[in-house]
Amino acid sequence: MTIRVVVADDQELVRSGFAMILDAQPDIEVVAEAGDGTEAVEAVRRLAPDVALLDIRMPRTDGIEACRAISAESGCRTVMLTTFDTDAYVYEALHAGASGFLLKDVRRDDLVHAVRVVAAGDSLLAPSVARRLVEQYTAGGPRRTDPRLDVLTGRERETLLLLARGLSNAEIAAELVVSDHTVKTHVGNVLAKLGLRDRIQAVICAYETGLVAAGSPPPGGGAGPASSPAPGRN
Repeated sequence: MTIRVVVADDQELVRSGFAMILDAQPDIEVVAEAGDGTEAVEAVRRLAPDVALLDIRMPRTDGIEACRAISAESGCRTVMLTTFDTDAYVYEALHAGASGFLLKDVRRDDLVHAVRVVAAGDSLLAPSVARRLVEQYTAGGPRRTDPRLDVLTGRERETLLLLARGLSNAEIAAELVVSDHTVKTHVGNVLAKLGLRDRIQAVICAYETGLVAAGSPPPGGGAGPASSPAPGRN
């Protein structure tokens, strides 16, 4: 199935470059380009694409407000683009409904991979952005565990902890010594019980609630927090 994409950036060369890279893929079609957030929202309303790439800093309506509108009105998934990995808007963009966050110097293959991952219903963060997000939540030191987590079983808490540290389903299965199917069930239960949309929201929740403490090392040699998952993972 073809993935239909809207690309929004106020810099024409950047916008056209991303569009050409994506349009060259046999399974991706760029259905519209937009020069600001207002145009992006209108294009999504009109064309109902699967994914919208949104620059954060755009005139009229910025990327965050566009993301918020798109997330509220449609099933289109959004990937935010920025020039700086220290962008102060990471947290706000994710809470606006973004499914991914990439730097504009992203490699060609990683851009294509991001669109496919997000279109498949998953989420991802550029590693440097993930580090920034983790630093933001751990800066205040350890926190008491939030009572919101009381709805989870012990094994579901373990699953959330491992999700927050960037482990894939297969790595979580190895860590907990259970099957991949069991892990998929646990992940689904965590997202459903906590009202979370995807893995990115699970990472945010783990830090917000104090489940993950500052400086916690990844268990079992797993990837760092919020590492990019492969397409199709829950």
